[in-house]
Amino acid sequence: MPENSVDVVISGAGPNGLMLAGELALAGVHAIVLDELSAPSAQPKANGLIGQVIRLLDMRGLYHEFGGPRGAPQPLPFYFFSGLPLSFAELADNPMAALGLPQPKLVRLLEKWTAGLGVDIRWGHRLVGLTQQADGVDVTVAGPEGDYRLGTRYLIGADGGKSFVRKQVGIEFPGYTATDSIARMGHVWLPDELRTGDGGIEVPGFGRLPFGHNRLERGGFIFAELEPGRPLIASVEFGGETVPEGTPMTIEELRASVRRVLGVDLPIEAPHGPGPHALRRIDNQNTRQAERYREGNVFLVGDAAHVHSGMGGPGLNLGLQDAANLGWKLAATINGWAPAGLLDTYHAERHPVGVRVMMSSLAQTALFAPGPEVTAMRTLLGELLEQPENTAYIARLMSGSDTRYETGDPHPLAGRMVPDLTLETSDGTQRVAELLRKARPVLLTLTDNPAITEVAAGWRDRVDTIPATTTNAPAAALLIRPDGYVAWASNVAEQSYLDHLRTALTRWFGAPLT
Repeated sequence: MPENSVDVVISGAGPNGLMLAGELALAGVHAIVLDELSAPSAQPKANGLIGQVIRLLDMRGLYHEFGGPRGAPQPLPFYFFSGLPLSFAELADNPMAALGLPQPKLVRLLEKWTAGLGVDIRWGHRLVGLTQQADGVDVTVAGPEGDYRLGTRYLIGADGGKSFVRKQVGIEFPGYTATDSIARMGHVWLPDELRTGDGGIEVPGFGRLPFGHNRLERGGFIFAELEPGRPLIASVEFGGETVPEGTPMTIEELRASVRRVLGVDLPIEAPHGPGPHALRRIDNQNTRQAERYREGNVFLVGDAAHVHSGMGGPGLNLGLQDAANLGWKLAATINGWAPAGLLDTYHAERHPVGVRVMMSSLAQTALFAPGPEVTAMRTLLGELLEQPENTAYIARLMSGSDTRYETGDPHPLAGRMVPDLTLETSDGTQRVAELLRKARPVLLTLTDNPAITEVAAGWRDRVDTIPATTTNAPAAALLIRPDGYVAWASNVAEQSYLDHLRTALTRWFGAPLT
């Protein structure tokens, strides 16, 4: 391995790579982040975050810092599934939270956060070669001043859907490529009088179209004005003529596509304000997933591991939680206390979550297509979604709150993201999210039983034991992983349950101190 070595090299300084670097830094692990761009991209991509990732940001103290209101994240009153409205008004436990945050701004905020943690981010440095060794990976980097080599224990591919890292280590990327649809989108200018005041627009000769996805018999039309003065228009056409590869996208092309979908002209122009502005065409939409997320000492996160339609906004929810899941496990291994096989649980836990997201994405895409049979299906599904139990099911699917990892513990909370309880602790009133700011494991004891604390003493160097009280406690004790998921829980504190706690501590956090 080259003398110039580091614990972790991350290829890709997008949201997922930066999130992983921050997670590692919180655990005292040094990472170098490489990106071929000379600076963070200003090109618009994702428009915000939804689901459990909001809870993750809250756990790291980033939710408010990234634009969320103070206090716990509040659930959305409604959302959409393939353009079908979802009302959450009757849900007792609504998991759907959101944060309107354009991806370029998210990257800048994550860059600031990670830089504050001491992460070495190298813009304009491109990974051009890698060789796996028994004890790590040798990488070759093309930098502004020439090529150089780095030795690293672990290499992370956070380098997007066309991942160089994934291809170099020979991980297959099977899936499905749609060839019957073309989506066009762009920021535009449109007359103020077309806005309806409730997030939609009034199209002359057609009528009112609400905010979000609108499925029509000629295709799809999307309208969203997430930033004042920067409306985003998109069209989706099925079975139309393809555009020769390399043809530049134009506002005129977008306007013509919208005309074909709506049957009338929408008076849009190029945006008047400062850019950069979105203007792109997506044909041959890929839904693909890496066969495995690990090859030796190389791991994949985010789009390098999975690509899919953006309908419903699942991408950052999936990718940033990949990063949080892998981060603490890598850190545990590098810091010397990880149990055998811990790193293998990354693929075991996150690959099925990716499968589920792709299922949801493909289902929404299918429901957006034209045709009387799809219209009938949407009518039926719309009726089913008037029933709160069905809406709750879709909310859990889209938010990711239905994720349950296999932890070896039968308690209903085990394997799920911990509830955000309000607690009384020695430091005053706190929420569970505030106990996870340092990204360390937490044993939360909600009953006065010294035996639980005695058991946990063997792991005091890596697990924080926090006694607390709360109303309607869901368990007597909860063992919480750094990524916010419950590794073990118990309603009682009998001897057998204490033995189970020892087993859980050993399974997830290694051997106790001697």
